Amino acid sequence: MTEVLCYQDSYLSEFDATVTAVTGKGVVLDRTVFYPGGGGQPPDTGILKSDAAEYRVRRVARDQSEYVHELEGSDIPEVGAAVHGTLDWERRYQLMRTHTALHILCGVVWRDFGAQVTGGNMTPLRARMDFELESMSTDFAEQVEELINAEVSASRDIHISVLPREEAFQIPDLIRTKINLLPPQITEVRIVDIEGLDLQADGGTHVANTGEVGRIRVAGHESKGRINKRLRIEVNP
Repeated sequence: MTEVLCYQDSYLSEFDATVTAVTGKGVVLDRTVFYPGGGGQPPDTGILKSDAAEYRVRRVARDQSEYVHELEGSDIPEVGAAVHGTLDWERRYQLMRTHTALHILCGVVWRDFGAQVTGGNMTPLRARMDFELESMSTDFAEQVEELINAEVSASRDIHISVLPREEAFQIPDLIRTKINLLPPQITEVRIVDIEGLDLQADGGTHVANTGEVGRIRVAGHESKGRINKRLRIEVNP
């Protein structure tokens, strides 16, 4: 099974690995820093090099318990080949900042308004999050923007840990989504803790301090139903 190194260190951008399997779409490696996608965060892209050959990684996809690095073109490394991988780091770091911005948003809306998350998605520096709220207004959006940027300015440290499922679920409000999306076969839960603001289960990549996120703008708001309201954010490049 592939060792996914970014779960321990989101700042790794290069790695060495060995091809353990070849599929119709790409290769499986014994280790990787490529994030496979999930929780609204897209998978990473980048480059694999083997000897003199270079391969473009267009995405990483889960195939049961394996992580397939889907490559452009039909010429791919063979099983046993040594490869060196490099992320599209600017894109990844933008996604890290954006994902943390969403956690800041989620933490503020939960703390100050008691609203659960009903959905979310992100691209580099742009994202949206839906909340179980009965009303939405420009004044509310402006208030939220002020509150979330105060948390950026607070430069709160962010910690990652892993707990057994039973222990993790003893933490109040660990799951902020309206529906618990953690499959029952997950025995260990990865926890993202924005110190003093937000603590929740999450598998994505994040920056180490809220100050790294930079200015967040609430770019829009809309109603998606009677008790389902959306906020759109943009992170300063």
